Amino acid sequence: MVRRISAAVASTAGNVRVIGGLGGFAGLVEPPEMKMPVLAAATDGVGTKVLVAEAMGRYGSVGIDLVAMSVNDLITTGAQPLFFLDYLAVGRLDPEKAAALVEGVAEGCRRAGCALLGGETAEMPDLYRGGQFDLAGFAVGVVEKEKLVEPGGVRAGDVIIGLPSSGIHSNGFSLVRKILEVNRISYDDELPGLGRAGDILLEPTVIYTSQVKALMAACRVRAMAHITGGGLAENIARAIPDGLKARVDLSAWQPPPLFALLERLGNVDVAEMRRTFNVGIGYAAVVPAGCRQKALAAVPGAVAIGSVQAGENRFEFVNGG
Repeated sequence: MVRRISAAVASTAGNVRVIGGLGGFAGLVEPPEMKMPVLAAATDGVGTKVLVAEAMGRYGSVGIDLVAMSVNDLITTGAQPLFFLDYLAVGRLDPEKAAALVEGVAEGCRRAGCALLGGETAEMPDLYRGGQFDLAGFAVGVVEKEKLVEPGGVRAGDVIIGLPSSGIHSNGFSLVRKILEVNRISYDDELPGLGRAGDILLEPTVIYTSQVKALMAACRVRAMAHITGGGLAENIARAIPDGLKARVDLSAWQPPPLFALLERLGNVDVAEMRRTFNVGIGYAAVVPAGCRQKALAAVPGAVAIGSVQAGENRFEFVNGG
């Protein structure tokens, strides 16, 4: 397995200077020169999306998801990702399957522009049965202190820019799997007008590193939010200071048809859909009103989804307001 993944790991170095290679007790990386560097770190997993990957026998895409879940959190600070480490737990080590998973992680690192510095594979037959496995990982990045993005800079009148998701990303899969189960839909079945269910569900999470870099080059970014569990409401609220409220206009974008299909098949309450899924917006940034057009021009597909106003509770949905 280690021999197979060596080339994939080496291909992730990018602009990061990695010292040494695989096989040591620790990974080494030389940080970029900065006046006042601030380290940023984030950790996450993929959740029950791994069960879809196992059922489909397709493992690379969840490796991309693993990187995305940590890196997308990390870059909300304005930091650039430096390196990533993964942890793979299995019941029985299948070198081909494990290598495919790590190669997916390496692809995620290439998309994020960071090095896959190392990782750990643990074989635990008493804990994981048969082909069961789980993934976790963490990312570390760095940002100049003067360029740190913190919610304290948000002002009334600012505009909220939304970046489109690629689908479900990596949240809500327990609900999705249940909806398919009660409707007797297999991963090989076609979803009307969308394609094979398994293919749709395994679409990797977007890694927003390049979009955020373009956004920050185009205008001042006051705050950012990665839209994961809790949806737009809970995650954008985390980026809004006390005394202000984010007003997100539901008419500003059209959610992908997949979400409407899940809502109908599962008879899911609208509020629950918005709380569980990203409903088409995977990342959000708060910018000054005067930067609106520059921000929209910087990232293809970006849309203005709302604004910041004086108020309490930090968040509310409006429709056409």
